[in-house]
Amino acid sequence: MQRIGVFVCHCGSNIAATVDVKKVVEVISQEPGVVHAEDYQYMCSEAGQEKIIQAIREKELTGVVVCSCSPRMHEATFRKAVAKAGLNPYMLEVANIREQCSWIHKDMEEATKKAVILARAAVAKVNLDAPLQEGESRVTKRALVIGGGIAGIQSALDIADAGYEVDIVEKTPSIGGRMSQLDKTFPTLDCSACILTPKMVEANAHEKIHIYTYSEVEKISGFVGDFTVEIRKKARSVDMSKCTGCGVCQEKCPSKKIPSEFNRGLGNRTAIYTPFAQAIPNVPVIDRENCIKFKTGKCGVCSKVCQAGAIDYDQKDEIISEKYGAIVVATGFDTIKLDKYDEYAYSQSKDVITSLELERIMNAAGPTKGHLERLSDGRAPKNMVFIQCVGSRCADTRGKSYCSKICCMYTAKHAMLIRDKYPDVNVTVFYIDVRTPGKNFDEFYRRAVEEYHVNYVKGQVGKVIPQPDGQLLVQGVDLLDNKQILVNADMVVLATAIEPDPSVRKLATMLTASIDNNNFLTEAHPKLRPVESPTAGVFLSGVCQGPKDIPETVAQAGAAAVKAIGLLAKDKLRTNACTAKPDQLLCNGCSTCANVCPYGAISYEEKEVNDHGIREVRRVAAVNSALCQGCGACTVACPSGAMDLQGFSNRQIIAEVDAICR
Repeated sequence: MQRIGVFVCHCGSNIAATVDVKKVVEVISQEPGVVHAEDYQYMCSEAGQEKIIQAIREKELTGVVVCSCSPRMHEATFRKAVAKAGLNPYMLEVANIREQCSWIHKDMEEATKKAVILARAAVAKVNLDAPLQEGESRVTKRALVIGGGIAGIQSALDIADAGYEVDIVEKTPSIGGRMSQLDKTFPTLDCSACILTPKMVEANAHEKIHIYTYSEVEKISGFVGDFTVEIRKKARSVDMSKCTGCGVCQEKCPSKKIPSEFNRGLGNRTAIYTPFAQAIPNVPVIDRENCIKFKTGKCGVCSKVCQAGAIDYDQKDEIISEKYGAIVVATGFDTIKLDKYDEYAYSQSKDVITSLELERIMNAAGPTKGHLERLSDGRAPKNMVFIQCVGSRCADTRGKSYCSKICCMYTAKHAMLIRDKYPDVNVTVFYIDVRTPGKNFDEFYRRAVEEYHVNYVKGQVGKVIPQPDGQLLVQGVDLLDNKQILVNADMVVLATAIEPDPSVRKLATMLTASIDNNNFLTEAHPKLRPVESPTAGVFLSGVCQGPKDIPETVAQAGAAAVKAIGLLAKDKLRTNACTAKPDQLLCNGCSTCANVCPYGAISYEEKEVNDHGIREVRRVAAVNSALCQGCGACTVACPSGAMDLQGFSNRQIIAEVDAICR
């Protein structure tokens, strides 16, 4: 029997307001094995930890139970205190009587009774605890950044500046991401390309950064400090070492009517193309699906006109395998599809566009060379209507329940730019609420209203109706005047919701990372670990974690880089001690545990087993403790009960259940 000390925390009033802490101490002190029990206002404080240390030494405790908040918050804190007193840190259990008790109950008697039960279960588990030892694993001094937008570029630069090798993997032919498609940025209205291009050039020129464009991550295995990643480098059909970027191949290509992805389908490109003028690398790629040479075997014009001999139709995809110590995910975002929003006539009229399409129209390098004009007939618009929150803050299942965070500001930006360059254009904005939480954001919005005289109407648009003369009739409601209104418009701009890039679901599966209901990657803790994934060694950068603007994205990119640098700076890591352990006498080599293991930690080996005096060679399970994350999936799946989890053994779990049901 262990000599157990129980320490119950008041957590200010978080616990004590609902739980009778003194009563918990009184009842739990009668439990078998408990030789010491006390309460304290803040057990996680320095004074609280010192009480635990003193009690371990004076009472010769062999096990400790702390009744406090979630172990996610302070288990590491209490383990360090226990170890400081000379006790194995895995002889500690944390009973969560805050999140799982005091916060969800209003009746003190009921909450106190539950707190006692949770404490009793923890005591029962400690009685069966055994000292565990952490292992060590090496750290590969190289980082992988998935995504080449501003978030990925900033993270890569910060990591590389710290002296570590970094690889950027970008699925499109050039780095730059969504920011490269923007014309101006709020609230300063400075040129997006002027900010981004130097960063792109710096990343490309950095001796520690290697960029894989037109590439995708195929497979990820391993664990924190030692990930193995397979990258598919897709065939560009152009030799990057030979190409001079002269552009003659694009000028001569006969396939010229392919919708440009970079211009959101508003303009055309050729089958061999560079996405935009400042692209890095400045090397074209052949779109094999639309190339005449690949479809029919004829043409070959680009090869004939290329003086450098860079065209290579026989080029194949290449699989690159590399090891990394840390991974930064910066996969970015896209706007939602509008096929569920027919009321806005997006599919019926060319003059109903999205805000990102307007960015391309207003850009000097865009499909209209920066001239604001109707896509249907090329005429300059006189009346423009902006519709906010299209697909954002939806109560139904068509759109997203969250606020996309950037729409209010970029609509104000668009309105100001239009009114500044085209003073005769009347701009009306239909909005639910104007949200301007950032630095100088509210002042920016007020400029749009007061200085540029943009007409803001609080209300929603019910329908946009294309008229026979090409006009658009906007039916909306003015909630402040409590009336329905009709507005004739030449162009309608939809502020569409943003969502994570579709590739994030596949990537999350490979990383065994968590995603929420909206496919945003989930952080380890929303306040204390906002840039860390629950998967050790994986860090989050940019909109893959949630909606944010450019300054916030850059800030998070830097934070993710710092976390990655902190990991790469270590030569060795301490591995999880709570790992799976097979009983080779019971194992029948069925492979069930290996099939369910998400980390690939279980393998099989032929081993001589002495079963009750009978020596035989069997196929038995073996666990790589460096790979194992202690998830317990194998223990549940094992049909023979041979697999157990150290620190959470079947005996311990059953003892907890028995204590709860007592």
